[in-house]
Amino acid sequence: MKKNRLGSSDLRVGEIGLGCMSVGTEQQQGVYLIHEALDRGVNLLDTADLYHHGRNEEIVGAAIRGRRQDVILATKVGNRRMPGQEGWGWDPSKKYILSAVKESLRRLGTDYIDLYQLHGGTIDDPIDETIDTFEQLKREGVIRYYGISSIRPHVIREYVERSNIVSVMNQYSLLDRRAEEEVLSLLQERGISVIARGPVASGVLTDEGEAKAAKGYLDYEEAELLDVRKQLKEFTGAEHSMGQTAIRYSLSHPAVAAVIPGASSLGQVEHNIAAASLPPLTQQEREALQQMSRANRYDAQYR
Repeated sequence: MKKNRLGSSDLRVGEIGLGCMSVGTEQQQGVYLIHEALDRGVNLLDTADLYHHGRNEEIVGAAIRGRRQDVILATKVGNRRMPGQEGWGWDPSKKYILSAVKESLRRLGTDYIDLYQLHGGTIDDPIDETIDTFEQLKREGVIRYYGISSIRPHVIREYVERSNIVSVMNQYSLLDRRAEEEVLSLLQERGISVIARGPVASGVLTDEGEAKAAKGYLDYEEAELLDVRKQLKEFTGAEHSMGQTAIRYSLSHPAVAAVIPGASSLGQVEHNIAAASLPPLTQQEREALQQMSRANRYDAQYR
């Protein structure tokens, strides 16, 4: 599998990683799926302390035991669960991050994290305090590099200007092209890599995803989604799948270093990784795919 440099770091990530949230909460199955991905060339595993109340980090930790040197391990921080309360709150404070990272290390069974990501962010956060905390963790060797997971252009711009982030995790697909207008070109210019999540748009862009189109996606109506699916199927042909074409689309922007599709079965793991064997899209092919969808706009809440 092709490996790309993640921003200005010395991390080389396979272009197709694994979003581990989807592997479930049963350890044997989760470890099995992660091992199958690693055996097929995946080296980027993405999790978060939020996923299943930390259970996902525990499963990832069990899977990488004895294989830590083969893995680029990414996790996230900032969403704080409150004991005895439903849901979670947002806490990007230094005190909380320093506490949370210890718990992530314990669950993951490791003494360092390759990529520690702020799991969200708002313009009203104590941004300099958050950055200072990540820098402290780097100096202490607890983390190697840091980034943010955000779709908010104004927050991304603040971290681009004020921090040493090496990556931005951003939802990006043929049906969610919001980042193209305001984010991707900036990150490409500044040498900061994108880790693209949601490349198959919650399954709408897969061969089996027709039923999912009935639920809509972002501001698309069902009829629009069905039309996109029809055109994508014609473009793809019979040699590979719509989902693999969709993965190649997300990888086709030069700012994108990796995509992290999820997988809840061995078939999905194999399907996603097989996209790595397809040739990169040409500029002409990329433009043809863009003609099928439309450039989305960020809602006011994200600005």
